[in-house]
Amino acid sequence: MTLIADRAILARGWRRWIFSFAAGALGALAMPPFGFLPALALSLTPAVWLIDGAGKAGPSRWAPLKSAALIGWFWGFGYFVAGLWWLGAAFLVEADQFAWALPFGVLGLPALLAFFTAFGFALARLLWLPDASRVFALAFGLSVSEWLRGHLFTGFPWNNPGMALGQNLWLMQSASLVGLYGLSFLAIAICASPALTVTGRTARERWAVPSLAAALLLAMAAFGFWRVPSGPTATVENVRLRIMQPNLPQDAKFNPRNRDPIMRRYLTLSASTGRDGQTAADATHIIWPESAFPFLLHRDPASLAQIGGLLEPGSVLITGAARMDEPLPGEAVGKFYNAIQVIDDRGTILGSYDKVHLVPFGEYVPKFLDTLIKAVGLRQFVHIPGGFEPSEKRRLLSVPGLPPVAASICYEAIFPGEILPEGARPNLILNVTNDGWFGQTTGPYQHFAQARLRSVEEGLPLVRAANTGISAIVDPYGRIVDRLPLGVEGIIDAKLPVAVKANLSAKTSRFSLTAMLVICLMALIVRRKQRASCI
Repeated sequence: MTLIADRAILARGWRRWIFSFAAGALGALAMPPFGFLPALALSLTPAVWLIDGAGKAGPSRWAPLKSAALIGWFWGFGYFVAGLWWLGAAFLVEADQFAWALPFGVLGLPALLAFFTAFGFALARLLWLPDASRVFALAFGLSVSEWLRGHLFTGFPWNNPGMALGQNLWLMQSASLVGLYGLSFLAIAICASPALTVTGRTARERWAVPSLAAALLLAMAAFGFWRVPSGPTATVENVRLRIMQPNLPQDAKFNPRNRDPIMRRYLTLSASTGRDGQTAADATHIIWPESAFPFLLHRDPASLAQIGGLLEPGSVLITGAARMDEPLPGEAVGKFYNAIQVIDDRGTILGSYDKVHLVPFGEYVPKFLDTLIKAVGLRQFVHIPGGFEPSEKRRLLSVPGLPPVAASICYEAIFPGEILPEGARPNLILNVTNDGWFGQTTGPYQHFAQARLRSVEEGLPLVRAANTGISAIVDPYGRIVDRLPLGVEGIIDAKLPVAVKANLSAKTSRFSLTAMLVICLMALIVRRKQRASCI
């Protein structure tokens, strides 16, 4: 370890950049589906040593910051390439149109996201001291950069370092107190602390913070063990859910000629006998995934009638579906929305929820790039003229027989603190998604893990329907009641878990993160002043 630390500190030029890239890439093994927490320690520990070496970057006052930023960029580039490579699968769904752009998706997005880690490393270096406090400087810098990554330019908090703790049932319970970004601060501080065991100048410096980190990890596990009930969660009376996972190839969903085979597949699978002998007649609510149809369901009376024929009196179907507003005078078509629609046993649409947080380039093209994109013959991935329009604000979805529903479509579920609408608290998170874009890769596992953590943060059960998986029912403690694996067709029959009281995270997660960062920053500033006064 001492040899590795020395080489990291003394590395220069291309060796430093390769070392940084490799360290970042190793950290991706801490993300789903691997969940190997020590990998984040093996990634952040050399990051500390690399930033130590940045202090020897040159005589200029700004040279250490520039060097730390470059280290951070290569570290982030490795982390995001290794963690987000699966995005390339989306470019192969219509390979004749998009395969040429695959390198831009697989390498271009990680290259842009790496500027956030570059900022985080530079901010950490600004507060750096050659003692144990530098672990907290790194935790502070990267936590700030992760918050920015989750909010700027529409936000993309995918594979936040906090997810390294957010997969284990006991460790994830701390998200009920501090949320994902609080977990991120803790994960970075804990996993960077082993760096001190090698480079600390005294025995106390070498072992005090790592021992504290180990104790904190044990305390988090103990809190999780205490918080999770020993028995099953209570369920809502008179609610019996059936989730249908069709496992439909993504390219088939684009073709309107497949409308009848797709509809037959949905109806047949929804009406089939489940593992416990249940049928559609036993369900009060049947749930289908996002973008279920290659046509506008609300303008297809025959399909609505078929759905009505599937349902028992008093039951409803909840499904993802594109919808279009009536065109305004002088317009050929109206605005399109990615929606969730509720349909009763008469084939009547009772209500809908329109997606608020759209996927850039997937569901719409940013207006400032629209002219350029059209000039080179590109479009968004979905086959909608002009792309989808975002809903103005998030609102509850009213579903007969269910408590108030916080609806989310696709990656809306990855944004902590944004999944619930303002006003009355819902009792359920409903997430419909279509991860068929990404095939049998790590992406759908990462998506499900993030949606699952929202249950713990908010104290609400999660009901999730995914085209190719992973469909699941999760209780408010993050326990998986039932699920269907990736890449299979099938159904889930289960009752709806009862929500628990709003967690501290649901009420004060932003305050908790701010308090943690402010305390850390003040401590680092005080430490720097003390250090300066001793010189």
